[in-house]
Amino acid sequence: MLPIVELPLWSVAILNVAAWGSWSALAGYIAHRRPVASFARDTWLYQLRAVERGGLYEQRLAIKRWKDRLPEAGGLFTGGFSKRSVRTKDRETLERFVVETRRAEWTHWAIMAATPLFLVWNPWWVEPFMIVYALAANLPCLLVQRYNRTRLQRLLATAGARPGGRGSR
Repeated sequence: MLPIVELPLWSVAILNVAAWGSWSALAGYIAHRRPVASFARDTWLYQLRAVERGGLYEQRLAIKRWKDRLPEAGGLFTGGFSKRSVRTKDRETLERFVVETRRAEWTHWAIMAATPLFLVWNPWWVEPFMIVYALAANLPCLLVQRYNRTRLQRLLATAGARPGGRGSR
């Protein structure tokens, strides 16, 4: 299939880099500006799926080995929330961390949702690369957010997640 807009290949490459970078930053900014309440619940998008239970992340994907190598941009915007580590284990911090995993997940879904736009100016043989890039750049981040959220929710369900992070109830 021919692109709707035909450009020289060098222009296509520059446009791809600029568009992915700009859209990623914009999606992150939009997510940052959305109220915490919009990420307060596990909606259909954020719910744990059956395939995710039973060791998918740790045993099959070995997520613990590579998750810390991914970039973390939660603190990029003023007032943002870095998800690099849990500093305290009080209930309020853990609940906010869970919210921020949903915010980050929403951001990566929004970034990937732009993929069809790249079919407008890319030659047919570049289109698969755009799809692979969208998946390769976002899927690992999505998986880490889902993995971390399930761990945090388990921690919140235990007695150790009381205010102050002490002991059992």
